[in-house]
Amino acid sequence: MSQVEAAYRAGPGSKLAVDAAFYNSLKEGGAQRTLVETIKIPMRSGKAWEVPAGHVFRVRVSDGPQVGDFNMWNKHDPRERMWASRTRQMQRAHVSIHDRLWSTLPFLRPMVTIIDDSLADYGQDAEGGRVHDLLGTRCDPYVNRLLTGEDFDFHCHSNLVRAVLPYGLTEFDVHDVLNIFQCTGLNDEDKYFMKACPAKKGDYLEFFAEMDLLCALSCCPGGDLSVDLWGPDAKDPLSRCHPLEVEIYRLESGTLDGWKAPERSGYAGGHGLSSPKVDWEAKKKAL
Repeated sequence: MSQVEAAYRAGPGSKLAVDAAFYNSLKEGGAQRTLVETIKIPMRSGKAWEVPAGHVFRVRVSDGPQVGDFNMWNKHDPRERMWASRTRQMQRAHVSIHDRLWSTLPFLRPMVTIIDDSLADYGQDAEGGRVHDLLGTRCDPYVNRLLTGEDFDFHCHSNLVRAVLPYGLTEFDVHDVLNIFQCTGLNDEDKYFMKACPAKKGDYLEFFAEMDLLCALSCCPGGDLSVDLWGPDAKDPLSRCHPLEVEIYRLESGTLDGWKAPERSGYAGGHGLSSPKVDWEAKKKAL
């Protein structure tokens, strides 16, 4: 493994720095919490839900191992949405506790902070696989058509499209995902690989909402990804598909004293452009 330093590093006072003690205090068994909603996502489907700022939500394996493709937007302005590639640079390619998911430009702020992860100790396996993947993106019917010549309407992209339509969003709003519970890496040819999901019933990934959110999750039609979706050994992995659940929690009063939602980037947005210089006095005299 390379020992080269990461390009994006937190300096003193950097907004990349995380108050680990504060976020640790929000875990189950720390701050008192109340379950306010449970969302059940059937196999090979997707659902969307809202989370108020300062709440916690947990994505949970409710049956057998299952991968979930996750999208997220600012509830009040969906032009601000999760930015997978920048998160991959500023955090890591596979996220876990204290990592944040960042939003797109011109906002560039943390949308959530991961506060708990039952698979945090998985690390890197013997084949280089890690969990909670930002390397890849959602499966989609366009790639499927390209590879197989067939149409299939229940890929994660389509599941997410159907999930967000009731909220006024469209296919153009669906974006690159966090693949929750998905085990992936790069092989010796620097090519993306996927392995069987190591999550078991009861495993979870838990987030603290830094702003009011609209979230969406697809139960991947590949299930636990133990069956090839494409290639000579491909077959329908329906038997390996399971549902997922999302739990939303309200934290007790006083838990968030001193916390405030992150502000959008302070950059002025000039981009080196200058306003046209007009001599209005000279124009007036010339009238």
